[in-house]
Amino acid sequence: MSTQSQIDYNRIAKAIEYIRSNFRLQPSLEEVAENIHLSPAHFQKIFTDWAGTSPKKFLQFISLEHAKNLLKEEKASLFDTAYETGLSSTSRLHDLFVKIEGMSPAEYKNGGKSLSIHYSFSESPFGNILVASTEKGICYMAFEDNKEKAFGELKQKFPNAFFIEKLDTLQKNALSIFDKDWTKLNTIKLHLKGTDFQLKVWESLLKIPMGKLSTYGSLAEKIGNPKASRAVGTAIGSNPVAFLIPCHRVIQSTGHLGGYRWGSNRKQLIVGWEGSQMYS
Repeated sequence: MSTQSQIDYNRIAKAIEYIRSNFRLQPSLEEVAENIHLSPAHFQKIFTDWAGTSPKKFLQFISLEHAKNLLKEEKASLFDTAYETGLSSTSRLHDLFVKIEGMSPAEYKNGGKSLSIHYSFSESPFGNILVASTEKGICYMAFEDNKEKAFGELKQKFPNAFFIEKLDTLQKNALSIFDKDWTKLNTIKLHLKGTDFQLKVWESLLKIPMGKLSTYGSLAEKIGNPKASRAVGTAIGSNPVAFLIPCHRVIQSTGHLGGYRWGSNRKQLIVGWEGSQMYS
């Protein structure tokens, strides 16, 4: 690491600590920049390069995590949560949740009680798979041979949703991809929730052509954050929809396949299978 890179790293580490310690005051870009003796514009640039997100969004994530912890305790009202998080009103708390979590604070507090999820188990060329959908689209898809474990992980993601074991049209369209029925790709709809950065990474994964591979560094460059390879890797590891969002197409710059949430051997099989489809 060059001397300048080390200086920038130390500054960003100091800025992150300042934001974590003072998020209840909702410090402005200018206030944080002044604390590490940089101009706001220069601070904005190097923070985004190192952290993979803007200072404003990082502050929002920290604030949201605090609010989520308060709501999980089921003692704080929405008004109290907004106040304790440093937000000026419950409407700002609402906007923050909807933008990042894809649900209102009340819906989060209820653990998705109003959400109805269909799920089913199917076989694929790469083992058993659980696929789940809301009325808007596929919300979860995971390889798992143990059905009880698979359903348990789905429930953890949507703890208070209403689950119905049912194979619906959305799921059928999604599963048809394993039968090489590419004609239904346009009918596959996704219903995802994640941070802006995660959604940007997942969207970029969808642009990697079948049979092709990319690297974490290349993906970071394509989303405009060339120094955010590690953050990109974390977002890829949080992908909730196996195969359809093809995180298996991302490998290390050394050429090694790297890790995979559903097993490195399965990743090897999928990459090989997709490559063979291009010539069959």
